Amino acid sequence: MKILFVHQNMPGQYREMLQWLAEQGAHELVFLTQRDPAPKIKGVRTVQYRPHHRPAKDAYGLSKVWEEATGYGFGAAQAAAKLAKGGFKPDIILGHTGWGELLFMKDVLPDVPVLGFFEYYYLNTGGPVGFDPEDPPSAHSPFLLRARNAVPNANYEAVDLGVVPTRWQQDSFPAHFHEKFYCCHDGIRTDLLTPDPDVEINLGRLKKPLTRQDEIVTFMARNLERTRGFHVFMRALPQIQTERPEARVLIIGGNGASYGKASKHPGGLRGEMEEELGDRVDWSRVHFLGKVPYDQYQKVIQISRCHMYLTMPFVLSWSCLEAMSMGATMVGTNVGPVREVITHGETGLLVDFFNPDALADQVVEVLANPESYAHLGPNARAHVVENYDFLTRCLPEHIARINSLVTTGAKIDLP
Repeated sequence: MKILFVHQNMPGQYREMLQWLAEQGAHELVFLTQRDPAPKIKGVRTVQYRPHHRPAKDAYGLSKVWEEATGYGFGAAQAAAKLAKGGFKPDIILGHTGWGELLFMKDVLPDVPVLGFFEYYYLNTGGPVGFDPEDPPSAHSPFLLRARNAVPNANYEAVDLGVVPTRWQQDSFPAHFHEKFYCCHDGIRTDLLTPDPDVEINLGRLKKPLTRQDEIVTFMARNLERTRGFHVFMRALPQIQTERPEARVLIIGGNGASYGKASKHPGGLRGEMEEELGDRVDWSRVHFLGKVPYDQYQKVIQISRCHMYLTMPFVLSWSCLEAMSMGATMVGTNVGPVREVITHGETGLLVDFFNPDALADQVVEVLANPESYAHLGPNARAHVVENYDFLTRCLPEHIARINSLVTTGAKIDLP
């Protein structure tokens, strides 16, 4: 099969599928992206495209996202048309709808089916906007959110079929979208993401490596920001450290903002929280690791006695399911997207997002009595293996949907 992938930040949500298809050696795979340099994957031809237009910094706020999306879409469509003229006409196009890259694909390849990844429909209520009283929405937020949704609304007409990874994300979209949707996660490599009782981590300021025998609390997010509950986590630290004087805290994440507004503090939200907490925290037992290589991230989760996944109601992170696959004892926030994958007392523990004292109490209890919670990690892993495993659960569903859109001769065989 000839497949054109489209995602501004290759490989995006297609990481596992792209790798699997490339390993089969039976398909012609082209990836259209803005990322430069893009990761090199054997068996995948990478083509960079440039947006045809970008809005000015002072562009009108209500139309700025749409203006950017059309520039991305036209640039991507022109690149796809050039590929077709050069002899590559795909059997199907797979791409993310969030940045407008699929908007005009039907105008240059009208008979090629398009399967679009739909991530989130921006909600005025029920999502992260207005969720945290410390960060109230502006009076213009409803208008900005409705204007932003021009992109998914236009993509509804631009695709033949859509995929959303979780039920909560699907429910963020209006009901009429659902007739074009199927719900299936990108998939977790549970065969690779496993517990490791012998894991060790060396940290520069410690004389000996950390092991599973140490009291390790972990927190991970792409960036340390409010949407992912970093401020709540930090406010729980004084009590955790007071009641568990041997506990060490390992934190993975950058100091920017992926979602929502960035902190105005020159040190980012980390600097803001360090200033707020001051000497109430023993900073010698807190290790900010920044952004780490994937294998190091795995070790941090594998060594954790208690891993926190804190988020506002928003898109579920891969890291939540990956940590569950590695058998972590999870403490998560009691919001819709997390409740979809964690059942309190069975596969993890849930706490109120706005209650750092309750978070601290729960973490202290896990650290103090690990045997009482020893069932949670194995149960979490079993749940992910059964429902989110890439090879046995998600890949067959995605392949079946792709095959439903292409001609008989182009179908993909599952091994």
